[in-house]
Amino acid sequence: MNPTLVTGTRIVVVALIFYSIGILTEQRKHRITILVLTALTIGIITDITATAFMIVGSPNSPFTLHGFLGYSALAAMLIDTISMWRFRLKRGGNTSVTKHLHLYSRYAYIWWVVAFVSGGLLVFLK
Repeated sequence: MNPTLVTGTRIVVVALIFYSIGILTEQRKHRITILVLTALTIGIITDITATAFMIVGSPNSPFTLHGFLGYSALAAMLIDTISMWRFRLKRGGNTSVTKHLHLYSRYAYIWWVVAFVSGGLLVFLK
């Protein structure tokens, strides 16, 4: 496998770990803690980095079904992370997160995991 793709794959696994820490903590506590914000921010940075590596390293066009799944999942997580930062800065850490943001976080994360798994399946089925 292309070394650039291998690097991108390793980095996206790191993104999965940090997204999982951030979202699962928020889902359990219903609060946006510093841990949640830190984990999601690292997740976004590593996700963007992994996406860049995969685009550069892939012999395929970046405009594939998996590409669109991945880009939309990255966008969903970016919106979620920005929304959580805004919520925390506006209302503080001791306020329960709104039901809308709580659900959006859950669905954005699930969508991201679907995109992650689809990439793994593409490699496995190749």
